[in-house]
Parts: sequence; structure tokens; C-alpha cells
Amino acid sequence: MQTSAQAKLDQVKDKYPSRLADKPHRIKRQDPVVYSEWSSSAPLTREQSEFYGQNGYLFVEGFFSAKEIEEWRKELKRLQQHYLTVSSDEVIREPGGDEVRSIFAVHRDNEVFHSTSSHPKLKQVVDYLLGSQTYVHQSRINYKPGFTGKEFYWHSDFETWHVEDGMPSMRALSCSIALEDNFVYNGSLMVIPGSHKEFIACVGQTPENHYKDSLRRQEYGVPDQQSLTELAQQSSIEMPVGRAGSILLFDCNLMHGSASNISPYPRSNVFIVYNSVDNRLQAPYSGQTPRPEFIAAREQA
Repeated sequence: MQTSAQAKLDQVKDKYPSRLADKPHRIKRQDPVVYSEWSSSAPLTREQSEFYGQNGYLFVEGFFSAKEIEEWRKELKRLQQHYLTVSSDEVIREPGGDEVRSIFAVHRDNEVFHSTSSHPKLKQVVDYLLGSQTYVHQSRINYKPGFTGKEFYWHSDFETWHVEDGMPSMRALSCSIALEDNFVYNGSLMVIPGSHKEFIACVGQTPENHYKDSLRRQEYGVPDQQSLTELAQQSSIEMPVGRAGSILLFDCNLMHGSASNISPYPRSNVFIVYNSVDNRLQAPYSGQTPRPEFIAAREQA
């Protein structure tokens, strides 16, 4: 644990202090969004690049082929069956039950999804947006079965990655690959466009080993309702949906969440988080023990 003097020194260096004050507050973003200057050789059109910079996300229909998605869907189902009876630190189960909610580190532990994470077409886009070579900070499969799939409450990923993992700057993004068709009624991801331009500093001191509970139901690093209301009123709430094979790219600080799935139709996605090699993790800004490698890559960064 850090000394109080060291903690104060780190807070001076901290561009985005959170979970320190007794009231939530907003901090203007101090980092770029798109780290490369667009040219005709870019893997995105000028309009796509500008849309991502302005809104903090980009939805691309039909990015992957039906053949690729079919292969990944088979592996997803195999893993789900395997972990029904097998325990693993990397497997997170639904709150109050034993159903598989997420499987982490699939890029590291699974040959199929390792190939997915290094897909040349995807890597070109990610490296362009982050303006450097990148590595996988975190990967996971999220299962949201029909009727029983639980919600993921509103949050900014960067708030947690910054406080609990020591990610210095907003130079990371997530890619959600739809392995099932995403509809407005099966618990698809909701985003608040433009919310990536402000950092919402949360309240509440982080407990040790918080990840063991937060991956099932997050209680710390959750934005307050007033801030969420103001962000939504300033912009809107969008739900980018499409067929299997679509991807949703979104900035690490974009406010997002999803409702539970009470429809009969499952919604399963592969999430791959890319971080710039120039933004590798430091000591957690909370001053606590770093989270495990399968949640926040350090050794393999």
C-alpha cells in the first residue's frame, strides 16, 4: 500500500482523479480521440473517422464474413458448455446463479479467439485510431442468453482501468464483435454519443480485490444518476444494432451499458480491448494491488 505522501504525489500526476472526493464531478478530456491524421490510405473513410472522433463510437455492418462468424459461434458455444461444470478464475458467473456471464482472456487461452484478436483487417483500424502499435489489454466473451441475460449498468471503462489498473491516458478502445444478431429488444449495448469528451469522477473508496464482485455486479466506479441524466440530455442515447458479423468500436471513456435480455433471442459478443503500446499500465491510481493478468494485461503487454 502506498504512503500518504506517495499517494498525494501520484494524485498530482493523475489527470483523471476518481473515487477520492465525496461528490462526483466532471473533468474535461485531456487526450485526443483519434490519434492519427486521416489520409486516403487510412482504413476508415474520412466520414467514419470524423464520426468516431465526434461521437466516441463507430458501428460497421458486415465487417466479418459469415464463415468467420460461424466458426467463432461454434467455439463460443463449446466454451459455454465446457464451463458449465468447470471452474476457472477467468469465468464470471451471473449474479445469484451459476450461468456463465463472461469468459476472460480468450485471446490468450483460446487459439480461435487469439486469431480473432490479431485479425489484420481489425488491427489496421485499431492501430489507426490509436495512432500506434497496440496490444490486447483485455478480452472476453459476454453471454446474454434469451430470457435470463442480465444487464451491465452504465459505466466508462476507462474509469476502472485508470483507477484499478493504472492506465494513464485515454488511448484505448473496445471492439465488440456480434456473434448473434443484435436487436433493440435483446439487451444490446446502449451508448451516449459525445460522453467520451468528459470524465465522470466517481465516489467511494475501492475495496481490495474489488474485481471479484464487480465483474458480476459493479458497485464502485459507477457514475451517479445526475451526471448520467445530464450527459443523456446534452446528447441522446443510441443503440447501434445489426447482424452477426458487425462490429462496434468505442472509445475507452464512452459511457455505455445494456439492459437485461428478456427476449427469446440470445445476444453473445466477443469483446477485445486494445491499448496503445505507449499507454502501458502503471501502478493502479487507487494505490492498491493490481488486478490479475487475465483482466488487465501487464506481463503480456
